[in-house]
Amino acid sequence: MASPRIDLHAHTTTSDGTDTPAQLVATAAAAGVDVLAITDHDTTAGWDEAVAALPRGMRLVRGAEFSCVSPTGRDDPDVSVHLLGYLFDPTHSAIVSEQARLREERHHRLVGMVGKMADAGYPVDVETVFAYLPEGASAGRPHLARALVAAGVVESVNEAFAKLLYTGSPFYVPKRDTDVRTAVEMVRAAGGVAVFAHPLARRRGRVIEPSVLVELAAAGLGGVEVDHPDHAPEDRALLRDLAAEHGLVATGSSDYHGTNKTTPIAAETTGADALDALVERAVGGVGVVTG
Repeated sequence: MASPRIDLHAHTTTSDGTDTPAQLVATAAAAGVDVLAITDHDTTAGWDEAVAALPRGMRLVRGAEFSCVSPTGRDDPDVSVHLLGYLFDPTHSAIVSEQARLREERHHRLVGMVGKMADAGYPVDVETVFAYLPEGASAGRPHLARALVAAGVVESVNEAFAKLLYTGSPFYVPKRDTDVRTAVEMVRAAGGVAVFAHPLARRRGRVIEPSVLVELAAAGLGGVEVDHPDHAPEDRALLRDLAAEHGLVATGSSDYHGTNKTTPIAAETTGADALDALVERAVGGVGVVTG
């Protein structure tokens, strides 16, 4: 029997992807994905639509990607990181409150960045940029990037980030993210399991030291995303060894964003044993849904 094809990190239009939740499910099914996770930034708004769109036999892991801040493990400022939460209860009070706060932070950050760019003469405005967000979606820089592409300022979302929207650019506005240890505790309290997303994605900027993962493992972190498009082979090997030594589940995922990024769905995948281990660690949240 062939091993199931499992992708545990994908985004929809409820955050910064370009596929609706139903389209994401259809895209995954067409690519032969057997188990898919929906992990939009700081929201669970796409869960119901994704569940309703499941074809017979396909399984859905409901999750979210939390915007966090973490010590680096060095003597330098904290760094922005992401935490994947899977199978948690979306009605848990701490989850509801913190996701609402994070979405508000995202909204104000995007308004501020649009204002800075408009003041500098770029052909963008709040109304146009926010038109790219469906009702209740979580705002992000890719929405501004798409507006810049449409206005002819840049040719692609990637170019927009590389030239104008990168962290520390003249137009960048920071947001107040969740302490990563707090986020791990919050996901666990809601019955879910927490996985550190792409911790050594060096091409994105500063990253944490592996020692931070060791400390978080002792605090309840359940897994670490090892196989990711932004991870170099030597960092994958390092993370795999660290996961084995400290009892973390090693996952693999595409981090699919539709046309906002060039990576196809299921470009990286998770093993069936790893999925089983994650499900076993999620107690009291929601289960995996089968179509």
